[in-house]
Amino acid sequence: MTKPDDYLSSLFSLDGQATIVTGGTGVLGRAMATALASAGAQVGVLGRRGDAAERVASEIRAAGYDAFAISANVLDRESLIAARNQVLERCGKLNIVVNGAGGNLPAATIPETGGIFDMSIAGFREVVDLNLTGTVQSSLIFGEAIVKSGGGSVINVSSMAAGQALTRVGGYGAAKAGVENLTRWLAVELGRLHGGSVRVNAIAPGFFIGEQNRTMLVDAQQHPTKRGEAILARTPMGRFGAPADLAGALIWLCGPGATFVNGVVIPVDGGFSAYSGV
Repeated sequence: MTKPDDYLSSLFSLDGQATIVTGGTGVLGRAMATALASAGAQVGVLGRRGDAAERVASEIRAAGYDAFAISANVLDRESLIAARNQVLERCGKLNIVVNGAGGNLPAATIPETGGIFDMSIAGFREVVDLNLTGTVQSSLIFGEAIVKSGGGSVINVSSMAAGQALTRVGGYGAAKAGVENLTRWLAVELGRLHGGSVRVNAIAPGFFIGEQNRTMLVDAQQHPTKRGEAILARTPMGRFGAPADLAGALIWLCGPGATFVNGVVIPVDGGFSAYSGV
């Protein structure tokens, strides 16, 4: 008979699982790659710059886990196919992909002193392409390998901007809303066509300080900006997220403890999405 502690550990174990984290060189991508590796997975850290991906992979290896670098662009189909082949050659299979590549872009952000009519349509297209098209392409190319490997999980990354309108970042919000719909669609199609062997879910981070949004949330002294203060006022836990806060939800969604969880979006937001402001 399995001991209770062994059973609980098995629900959150990713031993022997081969994974890819796109956008693995960013603040959240690095944290998610580290979390997967700490749960026992072999982790391919995918980034556009191979040197940056190797730095993250080497940090993970230095902590005693298994990680390797992959250079690819989620908008370049051929580079993703090459990345898939690299993982299959090294690991012999692919079980999990985390679509962490994305983020907002300055060209798609309305200036603080500007208005909606100043929004760049070219910037809008670019941010939708990066977040939505990149997620679609990565899901399909890597998802095919997951099916052939016997099944696994696709994890997309959404945002608080998907479900609530945030000022100044309409393109990013539209793209992430598309990611959430895509998550449900892929869950239905892949589950229906492949006997439930592939699950597709998403994590919606709340407000975490990264390189892209740092100046919008904190000043040079790391004090909240006016926008940052407004966010914290709507976050019941009263703080910004720490990258490690994503680990528990991610490992759960990827592992045996969530084998009947499919097509859902899990907020990791300190209560932001639950608070009406009243």
